[in-house]
Amino acid sequence: MAWQGMFMKAAPAVATGVVGVAAYEALRTAVTKAPLRKATVSVTAWGLRAVREAERKAEASAEQARLTVADVMSEARERAAEDVPPPTMAREGHNHDR
Repeated sequence: MAWQGMFMKAAPAVATGVVGVAAYEALRTAVTKAPLRKATVSVTAWGLRAVREAERKAEASAEQARLTVADVMSEARERAAEDVPPPTMAREGHNHDR
């Protein structure tokens, strides 16, 4: 009778374990058959296209900004009616502390 009581308490745990193992094996089999590599390559290709498009738009925006600044500078020089040299980079070693 003691064995019967232990068996009755253990039966649900054993059944749950058997169902879990069966589900795990089914999932593992399904995953190994799934075209995981093909999906990964497709998603990576989409990402590369998105990056390439973003880079193209950024380059176009930067060029547009450069042209706009050049137009503004040109118009400002015309209004100033003098020949103003374009801005240059500061010399290296220039020290304001002296």
